[in-house]
Amino acid sequence: MWDVEIRGMASAHAIVASSIFMATVMPAVFVENFSVYGTHMVWLHCVAGSVAVVNIAVFWLLGISPPTKKNTLSYKLNRLFRSCLYFLLSCLFFHTVVVLYGAPLLESALETFSLAVLLSTLTTLRCLCILGPNVQAWIRVFSRDGAMSVWDTSLQITTGCSVIGAWLGALPIPLDWDRPWQIWPISCTLGATTGFLTGLLAAPVWIHWHRKQLTYKLK
Repeated sequence: MWDVEIRGMASAHAIVASSIFMATVMPAVFVENFSVYGTHMVWLHCVAGSVAVVNIAVFWLLGISPPTKKNTLSYKLNRLFRSCLYFLLSCLFFHTVVVLYGAPLLESALETFSLAVLLSTLTTLRCLCILGPNVQAWIRVFSRDGAMSVWDTSLQITTGCSVIGAWLGALPIPLDWDRPWQIWPISCTLGATTGFLTGLLAAPVWIHWHRKQLTYKLK
């Protein structure tokens, strides 16, 4: 059972990771002089959109999302509305945090909010896909020993790696190196994306390595 669950996770993570690769390669066909640095905002939006669509599709096909208590249209619409609201609030939260950490308040506001959208896509959207719009479940998962499935543990790892990656990406910005990737928010978005990819790779490996110590029930 462990092997089946971990293989399924590794396959899902590989598909999500490939979406980032495709979002980096495909725009070059349609956008003239496309590059991660030169047209960074285009790349950022392509990655965020690609990861969002693939995450939603993969988790829906795998049936990872928690079952709904009701099948009525009004309940499903309410659930969708709350999910969209939580995602928007997450974008505003990350935007505020980034500004508090030193990002320009008015100048480059679009770039800052785009970074917040990317961070929300790499973290909050996965929470919505795996746990649904259930804040209590989110608090449980990110509390100590709160994971109840391998997907919960995966969520902890990918979220932590994404946030840490964005934070590490901000460290070189003040340095006087005059590199193109030091322009705001390139290094932060690259750091967040690299951290996310690292989490996708590390999660199945870490869970497999520690499977004997993990005692939660598998879904």
